[in-house]
Amino acid sequence: MYVHVPFCAHRCDYCDFATWTDRAHLMHDYTDACVRDLAARRAEGHPPATSVFFGGGTPSLLPAGELVRVLDAIERAPGAEVTVECNPDSVDAAKLRAYAAAGVNRLSFGAQSFSPHVLRALGRTHDPANVARAVALARDAGITDLNVDCIYGTPGETLDDWRRTLDAVVGLGVPHVSVYALTVEPGTPLGRRVAAGAVPAPDDDDQADGYLLADEVLGAAGYEWYEISNFARPGAQCRHNRCYWEQGEYLGIGCAAHGHTGGRRWWNVRTPERYVARVAAGRSPEAGHERLDGAARAEEALQLALRTRRGAGVAGPAVEELRAAGLLEPGPGPAVLTRRGRLLASEVTARLALALAAGTARAGGAGVRVP
Repeated sequence: MYVHVPFCAHRCDYCDFATWTDRAHLMHDYTDACVRDLAARRAEGHPPATSVFFGGGTPSLLPAGELVRVLDAIERAPGAEVTVECNPDSVDAAKLRAYAAAGVNRLSFGAQSFSPHVLRALGRTHDPANVARAVALARDAGITDLNVDCIYGTPGETLDDWRRTLDAVVGLGVPHVSVYALTVEPGTPLGRRVAAGAVPAPDDDDQADGYLLADEVLGAAGYEWYEISNFARPGAQCRHNRCYWEQGEYLGIGCAAHGHTGGRRWWNVRTPERYVARVAAGRSPEAGHERLDGAARAEEALQLALRTRRGAGVAGPAVEELRAAGLLEPGPGPAVLTRRGRLLASEVTARLALALAAGTARAGGAGVRVP
């Protein structure tokens, strides 16, 4: 179950997500709509949720009682993982205790950087010291399954800046760390500044250096990569995100939320007003859907699996060529990206997808085959 919370106190300069800073007056009605939507979904006979993820936006900006109201409306399997994304500035002891009492057992804090000038370049407003404060409050509330999100490759960030951020995250002792290369999206404040030449675009080589440093520092601290951008200590992988990478089924609740059920991918209307209005009128909030045919589904499975440490079960001459080039780990078994291969994941995936398509087009050809 994914629940989208579209409210933010401030929109970061790099963000192109479906979020709004001027819709706080809709919070109660939006919560009502989510609860009603959940009741309709439950009537469709879906099984209890094995994981729940409140994303956004800033879910922790909702009053605790409103978020708990939505969570209480979700039928959950025993031991379900329940994650809430949090801004370090929008949590306090009372809110985190309310989360824990309602069944929240995992939190994800958006730190992005521990260098103030990098945070300013990203349009972030939080004080880096508040990350450590938020982590301490979470542990005091009894929530110890914690993630910290970080971004590397911001214009003006040096490798030393990034190392200090990584060292700070390791010092927090959280069991899970996510590291993402900054992507400049058109239409965002950062995108407009880059387009105007006011700031440089992220440098590919600098971002590669940043990723390699993250792999080195986190690996030395006992974190293992299990997806290109995600590192965890043993037993701390995010079950919810693994569902996405394994093409599992999930329901999307809230505006702009996506779902995948019965081989059908669907998405809800983008704005909170339209979502509230449709649900209140007893109409489906879905805006569109698609079904992947066998070839498209196989290609997607390849793309997703290659991002993970589990790898993709593929074989053929193209796989052996990529092993010989040092982009896939040597030996028999699934195709797993090497560290260098992770830097070139899109290229590796494209080559294997082309070989897979060629192999599908001519049975017994020289393409990749899926055992």
